[in-house]
Amino acid sequence: MTTEKKPAPAEDGWRVGVLHSRSGATGVTESEHFFGTALAIEEINGLGGVLDRPLLPVAYDPKGDADEYRRLATRLLLEDEVNVIFGCSRSSSRKAVLPVIERNNALLWYCSFYEGFEYSSNVIYTGAVPNQNSVQLAAYLLKNRGRRFFLIGADYIFPRESNRVMREMVEQHGGEILDEVYVPLEASETQLQDVMRDIADAQPDVIFCTIVGQSARRLYQIYREHGLDPQRMPIASLSMVEEEVRMTGADACAGHITSATYFSSLKNECNDRFSALWRKRYGDRPTSMWSEAAYSQVHLFARALERSGSLDTRKLVNAVRSVRFESPEGPLSIDAENNHTFLTPRIGVCRSDGQFDLLWEGTGPVKPDPYLSTFGFSEFWLS
Repeated sequence: MTTEKKPAPAEDGWRVGVLHSRSGATGVTESEHFFGTALAIEEINGLGGVLDRPLLPVAYDPKGDADEYRRLATRLLLEDEVNVIFGCSRSSSRKAVLPVIERNNALLWYCSFYEGFEYSSNVIYTGAVPNQNSVQLAAYLLKNRGRRFFLIGADYIFPRESNRVMREMVEQHGGEILDEVYVPLEASETQLQDVMRDIADAQPDVIFCTIVGQSARRLYQIYREHGLDPQRMPIASLSMVEEEVRMTGADACAGHITSATYFSSLKNECNDRFSALWRKRYGDRPTSMWSEAAYSQVHLFARALERSGSLDTRKLVNAVRSVRFESPEGPLSIDAENNHTFLTPRIGVCRSDGQFDLLWEGTGPVKPDPYLSTFGFSEFWLS
């Protein structure tokens, strides 16, 4: 049974929780979440806060451990009197904190793309679901790169679900899955070398990779060491974006393909402003899908808070369904049917300087379909 929790007093400010790992297997991407969140909070506070009150963040580092996410979420809600948390990255961490969030009638803002097939009235999902990234990627690859796919993923829920969806799309549209292989989240050199040898032997048209973190970065380097050609056999990913590319080495990533809702090379006024703020705060570190999504969801929250005038979960959720934010990736709004976000899908190819050229871009925000009721290939069959 859900217990009603009185939000923290707001006389001095609006207290919010930040729960992103700065270390561990996804420490790089979650650090970007953290930096994007911090940048938005600083910007909002510099403009006078929300209703003349600053946002007051309370931040913890779960270090990539699911039990720590659960423990620290509980601490934020019960000891720090927080009712809103920006946090989590992998589905395992989101699922670890979800019972705590729901039991205390709090609100989690979750900005990572994920496998879908979930709904909670206590979560605002601002990352992409498969009909906003995987569907478009599958359509593009089948039409432009070939029909023989090799699937490689880390052994946890997101890669397995993403590969299940990719397999169904590919096979239902005339393609073939040559193999589907999983390695540990923090895979060894031997395991990654073995997988790359299998890929070289199989000679697929496309490698769909859902390995993340250091293992993904090393896989791209091993690919180059094996002398493989991305023009003939690209790695296609949902997560290899600018900061990961910088850490991997742009030469190792050039020619490979990523499907994402944001690339730092986008040309629009909002992205120019975001990029300038980012450079002023963080120097040469590039913006990416991870930092931009975290930044934008805080602004979406601030607009909802301004409308509701309260951190009460029900009032905030009702308010966020009625607001819109012109973000660096395009207009953002929440679907009242499922608490997910309308997002614009894009497909890019990595350049030798670490930036991405757009191969394809949607005509506008796509309605989120977290249960993937239709593949929608007729809508996204790319010319």
